[in-house]
Amino acid sequence: MNRASAPAAPAATHASPRVLMLGTEPGGRGGVATVVSLLRQNGLFEREGVCYVPTHAEGTRVAIAGAFFKGLLRTLAALARRPEVVHAHAASNGSFVRKSVLLALARASGAKTVFHLHGACFDSFIERSSPLMRRWIRHTLEQSSVVIALSTRWADFLTGFAPHARVVVIPNSVPVPPLAADRSEPGRILFLGQVEPRKGIYELVDALGLLKDRFPHVKLAIGGQGELEAVKRRAREAGVLERIEELGWVTAQRKADELARASIFCLPSHAEGLPMALLEAMAAGNAVVSTGVGGIPDALRDGDNGLMIEPGKVEQLAQALGTLLGDDEERRRLGARARATIEQEFESGVVIGQISAVYRQLRDSIAATSQSGGKR
Repeated sequence: MNRASAPAAPAATHASPRVLMLGTEPGGRGGVATVVSLLRQNGLFEREGVCYVPTHAEGTRVAIAGAFFKGLLRTLAALARRPEVVHAHAASNGSFVRKSVLLALARASGAKTVFHLHGACFDSFIERSSPLMRRWIRHTLEQSSVVIALSTRWADFLTGFAPHARVVVIPNSVPVPPLAADRSEPGRILFLGQVEPRKGIYELVDALGLLKDRFPHVKLAIGGQGELEAVKRRAREAGVLERIEELGWVTAQRKADELARASIFCLPSHAEGLPMALLEAMAAGNAVVSTGVGGIPDALRDGDNGLMIEPGKVEQLAQALGTLLGDDEERRRLGARARATIEQEFESGVVIGQISAVYRQLRDSIAATSQSGGKR
């Protein structure tokens, strides 16, 4: 079995960069940008001597291509400094292609490489790829020194597809905000994420339509960008347009405020990696309703720290939401258990220790090879 758990590592400080990390612009939008920002803010970069090179930025195709070529030049310059480890955050499609090329260059320079998978649809990306691309994907995974998966389910998938890959499970991390007075507003359901069918937003609107008569105070706040006009049309058809609040893109400070105001957090996705928004909602002590897809079951346990439903089941979703809307004591219990789960398993310090352990193990293997007279 190639999957391994990454043990914790003691803190350390390095005067010069020893790790080259590649990913999206940290100030951008989306889960990967949030993950990278948290790793920086919570001390991984200083602790491990990380040099970060953005290889992707949001915008037009020209802007994306420009960011990649700029990142490529910076990566080549950084590789000339002989980093010990190159750690790439990757997803599907173009993200995989860009990072796989850069990791191949890193291996050619003699560095150990870490492929960190964030893509919610990496399985379907493989399925629709050509035979040649599938071979390249498998080669990239198996030639990486370590592959980081966000959950046990993703680790099982990756080891099934690339049996010679060394896969470790390290979840996304999330800060735990201080406990504060309850500011939740009765009946306020919060959705955070890309507004698209994959996130289950249309089923959520339909479920709201089933709940509106039983709970006259129920409302849905939608934070994110995407198919907002189509969602509003769906809400009009369901008779709940006046119960929809469109938040647009939510900044970090605004997100904390919205999580505090929410009575329930709902993310009825059809496919996921391990969504940061869900972990942040749990850390804030929200009662969560979500689906058992991707890495979500590694964090959410039905009836223990949240409620879990099948994707695409509107009536089941409405029933779960109705349970919490009608039972404040159960809502508070699930929220408290959700926060405790994050404190014990997903808090930033725990996850950073696991990433540091991966780096330490790779550095130890380099040292062992050097002592035996081999090449790095």
